[in-house]
Amino acid sequence: MNEETTITTAAKIKNKAISSQDVVISLYKSENKVYPRSVSGFFTKWRWIMIWLTQLFFYGIPWIEWGHRQALLFDLNAERFYIFNLVMYPQDLIYLAVILIIAALSLFLFTAIAGRLWCGYACPQTVYTEIFLWIECKIEGDRAARMKLDKAAMSGNKLFKNVSKQFIWIIFALWTGFTFVGYFTPIRELSQGVLTFSLGPWETFWIGFYGFATYGNAGFLREQVCKHMCPYARFQSVMFDDDTLVVTYDEARGEPRGGRSRKVEVNSKELGSCIDCNLCVQVCPTGIDIREGLQHECIGCGACADVCDTVMDKMGYARGLVKYSTQNAVNNNWTDKQMLQRILRPRVLAYASILILLTVGLSMSLWFKKPFRVDVVRDRGVMSRLTDNGMLENVYQLQIMNGTEATQHYRLSVNGLKGLEIETESAKDNDEHNNTIMVKPTESRWIIVDLKIPDGKVEPGSHKIEFLIEAVESQETVKEKSVFLVPR
Repeated sequence: MNEETTITTAAKIKNKAISSQDVVISLYKSENKVYPRSVSGFFTKWRWIMIWLTQLFFYGIPWIEWGHRQALLFDLNAERFYIFNLVMYPQDLIYLAVILIIAALSLFLFTAIAGRLWCGYACPQTVYTEIFLWIECKIEGDRAARMKLDKAAMSGNKLFKNVSKQFIWIIFALWTGFTFVGYFTPIRELSQGVLTFSLGPWETFWIGFYGFATYGNAGFLREQVCKHMCPYARFQSVMFDDDTLVVTYDEARGEPRGGRSRKVEVNSKELGSCIDCNLCVQVCPTGIDIREGLQHECIGCGACADVCDTVMDKMGYARGLVKYSTQNAVNNNWTDKQMLQRILRPRVLAYASILILLTVGLSMSLWFKKPFRVDVVRDRGVMSRLTDNGMLENVYQLQIMNGTEATQHYRLSVNGLKGLEIETESAKDNDEHNNTIMVKPTESRWIIVDLKIPDGKVEPGSHKIEFLIEAVESQETVKEKSVFLVPR
């Protein structure tokens, strides 16, 4: 065996040994932590206005009283939904379905017009992330200080700041969970339960669960929720078109980018307006570079536009290198007026028309909604029976739901068969006369109703009848259809 053969054999053995080793391939792309830089400007001011409005509503509404109860309360135990002067029952969930459809269409409409406007200004994930970041900045400092603190070795100062931040985060998250549960359990009762350590297991669980979700999503996951967990980021492109208003970078004006002195005039060094300061990336809450074009991670908050305008002011250049615009406006150098004229396009008109029709329909339905509901159920155990005095009897159960917050009296009658007599079990037991039923405020009451007719007066079969229930105080009437069975 010569030297060349020996080398070849050794190489084969070495390659075989390498190929026999396990190769580990990571399926997770590690990403650096995003440290958003503080920014001020027109869009940032509006973001904070929306944060204040949404949080004042969320934290304040449960404490507002309406009469002798909470103004907005979804009382699951009592099966009542109180929405200011409206009292809703589980049978009214159709209204909830319509409201959800209206919310979805509103999202589609806003997206077609102005992209992820909801994400940037009103989404709970965005709002709470901004609040948690504000707390973090107040304790640990701005972007550079936070990065330096994270890299530093553990010390008394670092431990104090970390513990202080986490403590305030946890308190705020638990308060958020407490407020959320306060929409389902009267918040004043809930606060008494917290103070006396007498909360029920479900209230304790949901306060902890919602608080933990707020703490984890806004304190740690942050932009990862928007980038990887939120489905809206994935299907938003279906609702976008070239006339959708989004945050854009004017590449024709900005490129080629490059650093320069403030004294250098734009284009004097064959450079565009972008000075490549990278501040637009530093202020982005999702850590993207808007100069690379529209990306699904962009939440349309406008922070990059605010900071870029600040840089343009310092350089003496015109604002608007990064701005809200449309793809057609950028490509065709349209004015703002030309761009806005394209808002009323077929897609937007279709969304708006359906939204208006649903909103008007829901408003009309609620306006003309009866102040009480009635359900009629035949007694399945007794189809028809003959009484001792020769009367043919059918038995029914009526559920009367008082949707007002005052005691109401309801008078019962029936139409459909001549000579049909009506008698209620409650009249026998509770001395309620003239088939008039009393129902307490926002209560639901089941009434057993006997309908009788002389045997042989009507032919056998199923006969249509109609119950009439009249509210004595309001003179409102509800009609419910049923049948009276005569055996053969």
